Amino acid sequence: MPELPEVETISRGLAPGLTGRHFIDALPLWSGVLKQPLAVFKQLVLNREISGTSRRAKIVRLHLAPDKDREEAVVIVHLKMTGRLFITTSPDETGAASAITPHTRLVLPMDDGNALYFQDVRKFGWCGAYSRTDLEQEPFYARLGPEPLEMTFEEFESRLYRRTGPIKPVLLNQAVVVGIGNIYADEALFGAGIHPESKTSHLTASDRKKLYSSIQDVLRRAIAAGGSTIRDYRTAEGLDGGFQNEFAVYGKKGQPCPRCAHPLDAYKLAGRTSTHCPHCQKKR
Repeated sequence: MPELPEVETISRGLAPGLTGRHFIDALPLWSGVLKQPLAVFKQLVLNREISGTSRRAKIVRLHLAPDKDREEAVVIVHLKMTGRLFITTSPDETGAASAITPHTRLVLPMDDGNALYFQDVRKFGWCGAYSRTDLEQEPFYARLGPEPLEMTFEEFESRLYRRTGPIKPVLLNQAVVVGIGNIYADEALFGAGIHPESKTSHLTASDRKKLYSSIQDVLRRAIAAGGSTIRDYRTAEGLDGGFQNEFAVYGKKGQPCPRCAHPLDAYKLAGRTSTHCPHCQKKR
């Protein structure tokens, strides 16, 4: 699943082609792609200026400016496991549908002859449109924790307070802190020298500070590299990310630790493969 750096990269890549444009139609090619009836989606989305793009957690947000009859609205796209967003020529404008594949789930034609395409091999991703007020009240959205690149250390500490389970599943919990998935949890824990199975309640103040700094460092470096391409992820421009070339531990079981040369180990923790150095990452 694309994590924070990948979704941030996609959001930034879409901005130049979307900002200032208007969606003029909505063409769902799979019935499950929209979170509401097509007529409701169109009423919220069509023929209004796209004022920009952003990211919240692992969700791409497309912001629609208010007009005389409608308050500000937001189109959100959750890419889930294999979703991809890109802009290319609208099939309505050219009469061709070369960009439409068996995995295309939604096409949003725009007023400049281009269209936003949403492809998703696994059909887990989805799209919805909400007024700003309604979005803030949606249960899935209201439950999201703070952004890891925006929260203070004190807020991070408060999110860990009274949690007793292993630290890695805590980092993966989107109600605790958003955007961190398996890749960046492994990399951040290695950077902080903390074993994935360490009890959250056993972490010292120094551990928590190191982990907070490591999370932010890893995410910033990953964004700068355009995210990580393992299988399906591509940027909005169709390019691979580059951060997979900088992995310290993720997916490297049996390879030497970049710090101590001890073989890296991997096992299942809370249903996810966790790779770590048993020598450098001590269990608390």
